Amino acid sequence: MEVPDVLSVLYPDPPLRHVPAGPHHDHRAGALQLDPPGPRRRALSPGRPCQGGVVAKRSAGVLLHRRGPAGVEVLLGHMGGPFWARKDAAAWSIPKGEYVDGEDPEAAARREFAEELGSPVPAAELAPLGEVRASGKVLTVWAAEGDLDADACTSNTFALEWPPRSGRMQEFPEIDRAGWFDLVAAREKLVKGQVPFLDRLAGLLG
Repeated sequence: MEVPDVLSVLYPDPPLRHVPAGPHHDHRAGALQLDPPGPRRRALSPGRPCQGGVVAKRSAGVLLHRRGPAGVEVLLGHMGGPFWARKDAAAWSIPKGEYVDGEDPEAAARREFAEELGSPVPAAELAPLGEVRASGKVLTVWAAEGDLDADACTSNTFALEWPPRSGRMQEFPEIDRAGWFDLVAAREKLVKGQVPFLDRLAGLLG
């Protein structure tokens, strides 16, 4: 998952342009510095979201679904850190993260899922749900059918200067909790820019 800058968190959902589903990462932008290989910890330098002719950042994720007592349920993660601590509506995300040019997006989606939830995707086959573009960013998502204990999920962390301009770096989980939601509840929980993927999943499952 991408770590937010202050402006993109305060205004996370600009108008969207939808791209038809097809084979082929988002809602948060910031200047990131990655640590060496190992459990990822990310440092944030506040800045403005990319605009204009800047190449779009790409993210990939996996929307895990299962059949519950009331129908289809999806697994979402509540975004960690102080920006989202007291928010619930529109504060949950599909497990996802950025990938670099030349990297296989499906492999990146599986990696980000595992990093943010602490478990690999419990499915061998993924079904493409296409892309959504927003604010110079492109998110590609796959659907996977499977089950996972949401209470057992553990996330990697990122480093953030908090309070802003304090010079103090603190560690926060990228996902502070996970949960299963039916499609109606998920529409309220999910950040607005990702809601189209719920519609695509419903269409895929019929």
